Amino acid sequence: MAAGNDSSVTQFILLGLTQQPELQLPLFFIFLGIYVVTVMGNMGLIILIGLKPHLHTPMYYFLFNLSFIDLCYSSVIMPRMLIGFVRQNTISYKECMAQLCFFSFFVIDECCILTSMAYDRYVAICKPLLYKAIMSHRVCLMLMAVTYAMGFVGAMAHTGCMLRLTFCDGNIINHYMCDIPPLLQLSCTSTYVNELVVFIVVGINVIMPSLTITISYILIVSNILRIHSTEGRSKAFSTCSSHIVTVSLFFGASAFMYLKPSPAGSLDQDKVSTVFYTIVGPMMNPFIYSLRNKDVKIALSKTFKKRVFS
Repeated sequence: MAAGNDSSVTQFILLGLTQQPELQLPLFFIFLGIYVVTVMGNMGLIILIGLKPHLHTPMYYFLFNLSFIDLCYSSVIMPRMLIGFVRQNTISYKECMAQLCFFSFFVIDECCILTSMAYDRYVAICKPLLYKAIMSHRVCLMLMAVTYAMGFVGAMAHTGCMLRLTFCDGNIINHYMCDIPPLLQLSCTSTYVNELVVFIVVGINVIMPSLTITISYILIVSNILRIHSTEGRSKAFSTCSSHIVTVSLFFGASAFMYLKPSPAGSLDQDKVSTVFYTIVGPMMNPFIYSLRNKDVKIALSKTFKKRVFS
């Protein structure tokens, strides 16, 4: 059998975001525009941070990796989603499992890197004199190594458990991608182990980072409130505001998606939730960090002036 396990299903049909024909073409152009903006925004930030020496600091090292991760997992999802707006979107069993694997890898990476960024902000505000010593190049490399290792382990756990399932007759996925909840609904064998793995992996990669980020910001806020000058408080808050917006968007939508009970009729709600952290988040992050960040705005301004007057 072509699929490589005991399933009789060799391909799936992705229903997409909506089944209303009159919305397909407008949504195609909307999401094509979003994808183009996502690619240009994240690629622009990657190139800018790479080219500007004054941005070679721990904060921008993490931002560089965040943009890379956003670019990658948008590219895992969006091209296949766009196909679904113009024709029936069929995907082979192997392609579906590959998409699930890469999607899981990059989403877990995003959870971990946002946690590392929160720790970086905690050290910068609460221990400014020790910042360079604590957030050394070696520590940053270690944090990124752990980030990608966690992504790899989580992706292997999800994909390995999905490969053990049998899909008999149902091959219509009520989603625009191969995600865990809609695939579990198609299985004709027990999904208990898969659901257990989801709660363990998602719990580790959502609940633990959320607690770490929350504790970091409690300490940051308590430290900021001890600053006497209004200007000092404002500057300290401004360094964290971009990260807070990104964390709220990503963790809010992903926690709603994976940590709630999943009745059969909730897949349409799940699709909307998934849009926020898989599509809207990667598009917004470059703008959130560039428009609210003085260093990035200065670097962009210098780059544009150099190109105009050269």
